[in-house]
Amino acid sequence: MEQEKNQSIFAAWISLISNVLLTIIKIVVGLLFKSPVLIADGVHNAGDVIASAAALGSMRISSRPPDEDHPYGHGKAEVIGASVVATILLLAALYVGYHSIVALFEPMPEAHIVALIAAVVSLIWKLWLYVYTIGIGRRVNSKGLIATAQDHLADVYASGAAVIGIGLGLLGQSLNMPMLSYADPVAGIIVAVLVLKLAADMARESIDILMEKAIGTEELAALESIVRGVEEVKRIDRIRAREHGQYIIIDLRVGVDGQMTIQQGHDVIRKIKKAILSTHPNVSEVMIHLNPWYPGAPKADKTEVSLSIDGSGTGTTKLED
Repeated sequence: MEQEKNQSIFAAWISLISNVLLTIIKIVVGLLFKSPVLIADGVHNAGDVIASAAALGSMRISSRPPDEDHPYGHGKAEVIGASVVATILLLAALYVGYHSIVALFEPMPEAHIVALIAAVVSLIWKLWLYVYTIGIGRRVNSKGLIATAQDHLADVYASGAAVIGIGLGLLGQSLNMPMLSYADPVAGIIVAVLVLKLAADMARESIDILMEKAIGTEELAALESIVRGVEEVKRIDRIRAREHGQYIIIDLRVGVDGQMTIQQGHDVIRKIKKAILSTHPNVSEVMIHLNPWYPGAPKADKTEVSLSIDGSGTGTTKLED
């Protein structure tokens, strides 16, 4: 786990440094050769610097161990970071869309080959960054790094639009077809719509996790199958699981033989938890409540003996009415 966290942090640093360099390159080249599309892309990239910094900061916070104030860890810090990235993407999409629409009603400036080269370099660089970060992000289930990868994907769209716009502008100049220059703002509008959808999807996922949305039905069914595979479990009364940033927290109520001693119930809890963690390393916490079960007994009972086990393996008992 520590190695995976280090890989995530390293990838986030690569993204941050890359965004800083690309911002400088695009704005400087855009100003020198009077390329509005490259300047706009550079300003967009400046927002990416803030997004990358937010993602990196949230990932560093989420890697902290649980403490007295945050007993379940700091995993949701990455979700907050992802929501910040989604907000920045939303603002960037509105910015690009607005300026693209305005550009349709203005004379197109002369395109330059250096601006095209800068846009192509940005496209290739961002495409590599997306593949690199999304691979690590999905492998370690890092919401912050996945959000950073989605930000890179938005930049791939923007850089691709810049390449098309500048390229068609150069082609129009050589063929004396000035109308081709307007392909740039049209492509910008299309990119703005794509980035808006990307931002909306990211925001919805972040809100779902912050609102304690349950995990998918297939994954929940897989967990239920594991619990049923434990011999001592006679009945599953309730099973719930939710994402908490990088990891999952599970709540279980299961029925076991009502004649069991507390020690035997404690051992069953350890057995269930071990079965889950051995197949689902992304599970951080399993909270288990044992209900007494008797052959032919009803589903629920007014009085239940509850045993719980925390991450250290210690058990507690209480009587609930």
